[in-house]
Parts: sequence; structure tokens; C-alpha cells
Amino acid sequence: MSLRRAKSVDEYVEWVRQAVFEVGDLRECLEYELEDLDRFPAFLDPLQEGIESLYRSMQDGTYGFGREDLSFMELAERYADEIPFHTLLKQINETHRKGLEVGTDGG
Repeated sequence: MSLRRAKSVDEYVEWVRQAVFEVGDLRECLEYELEDLDRFPAFLDPLQEGIESLYRSMQDGTYGFGREDLSFMELAERYADEIPFHTLLKQINETHRKGLEVGTDGG
């Protein structure tokens, strides 16, 4: 199955904004559920930092599409079963690597 890519810059930025929200929400859920554990799953901090860094680069104008996977994708793939918004991350990465999904017929 082919992943859908963002069709506009606004949609792409919204996806990344949604990922920032989702990773924060995941952290809050884990804080609530794991009160008696000493630490979060190892992937959470680098995943959150990677997503937030991507969003910051979009905000400050330093973001650029690329051919390589985004920095957090190795973690996202390794821990896919523990990340409820994994498909969103894959769509963001696919758009990063292949660009916006723009039709050639103007629509």
C-alpha cells in the first residue's frame, strides 16, 4: 500500500503539528499509566525531540525536503507497535522524502 503524501505545505505543516501533539499526548498517557515506573520507554525522548525539532525548523524557515529518512524514523519503525500515530509519522516521512503530492492536471 502506498502512503498518502501531503498535498500542500499547509497540510504538511498541520501533520507535523499533529505529530507534536500526539507525542506529547503519548507522554502524558504514559506518565499517568506508569506513575510507579522509574522512566519512560527509551524511544520517547528522542522521538519527541526529533518531531519537535522538525516542527521548529518549519517555523524558523530552516526546513528542507530531503531524500533521507527523518532522524526519528528508525525509532518510529522499531517501536511501531507502541506508537499509536506511527502511520502519521510514516506519511510525514514519505512527504519529506518525495515532496508534496501534486497532481499534474492542476487539480
